[in-house]
Amino acid sequence: MALLEVENLNTYYGKIHALKGISLTVEQGEIVTLIGGNGAGKTTTLNSICGIVPASEGRVILAEENITHLAPHLIVERGIVQSPEGRKIFQRLTVMENLEMGAYSRRDTHDIVRDLEFVFNTFPRLKERQKQLGGTLSGGEQQMLAIGRAMMGRPRVLLLDEPSMGLAPLLVRDIFRIIKYLNDHGTTILLVEQNALMALTVAHRGYVIQTGKITLEDEASALRQNEMVRAAYLGEH
Repeated sequence: MALLEVENLNTYYGKIHALKGISLTVEQGEIVTLIGGNGAGKTTTLNSICGIVPASEGRVILAEENITHLAPHLIVERGIVQSPEGRKIFQRLTVMENLEMGAYSRRDTHDIVRDLEFVFNTFPRLKERQKQLGGTLSGGEQQMLAIGRAMMGRPRVLLLDEPSMGLAPLLVRDIFRIIKYLNDHGTTILLVEQNALMALTVAHRGYVIQTGKITLEDEASALRQNEMVRAAYLGEH
């Protein structure tokens, strides 16, 4: 049984059928990536898993528990935590206050302190800037803060939505190095990313989504060699 299972998920925005029977799995300890073009349904998939955009049909199963119709804050408490597209940090709160917000649903004070130390070890720049307002950080630092805040929720599955968006190439490499580091330290990750080459380099498995449907799934190494993927998403012809 997979840690996270998405079965036949259908999601609508009004009359627009955004997700059309999405099914995917994430095993304990994996990085699984979901790649596709703009408007394909990647973010909607994550938001449906989180309960932010409720699914009309289908199921989301976390460790054999059906969480499909739970409120978003209860899904966070179960262990699915998202670092959203566009970072969406609290601009007027300090770095430390942003990280504390990530642990808002937790009561295990001792473990919170330990997890904060892990975040600071992972992102030394955040430790240096812990009293600085989030809105004054650079784009790369804000992305680190968004991921760090999500890690403070102690995720069983970390959902990363476009973590490299808008970052310079050097920072993109840093972010993917950190994603690999988090996975090596036990974090299971579902990664949505337009930089398909980088995503397929760090992921174990991948899914391709087009117009709300999964059209391809395979080991990440196989997807990197797939002619359709190379032409459509890796810029190779």
